[in-house]
Amino acid sequence: MSGWRLEPGWVPGAIGDIAALHARVYAESHGFGPVFEAKVARELGEFLARLDPARDLFRGVVAADGRLLGSIALDGGEPGLSAGTAHLRWFILDAALRGSGLGRRLLAEALTHARAVGFARVYLWTLAGLPAAERLYAEAGFALEEEVTGTQWGRPVTERRLGLALPAGDAPP
Repeated sequence: MSGWRLEPGWVPGAIGDIAALHARVYAESHGFGPVFEAKVARELGEFLARLDPARDLFRGVVAADGRLLGSIALDGGEPGLSAGTAHLRWFILDAALRGSGLGRRLLAEALTHARAVGFARVYLWTLAGLPAAERLYAEAGFALEEEVTGTQWGRPVTERRLGLALPAGDAPP
């Protein structure tokens, strides 16, 4: 798919478009419903309202018509986070953009930002049953830290917490 651009920060419709994209993708892949979509919208809205570009990162993949077709975020201000830790969140691409290398590019940009602003560690939560995402995270150096099976999304699903240590002095010059 052509005709898209990367935008830093909030763009009109970001919260609704990214929540809707998550809802469609995860309803199909994992059977998730409105509780999941509402949580994505609520937490993304809270993040974008407190976004600090000196610490956090949000990139939206915006189509020519203004719709968001993907996103990635690095949240260093999430309440309860340990100092020096960032949470990688809302990393998703429309099916038409998958396999293009854009996901790898977005992840690399988020990790470059994490290093540049001095985070020592980045973590994320993902779901079992997403082999392309598993490969991408493994290639970037993320390792499994925790695995939990629960029913908070309306059906049994296994969530995986992956972590990546960013050694001191790893920031680019």
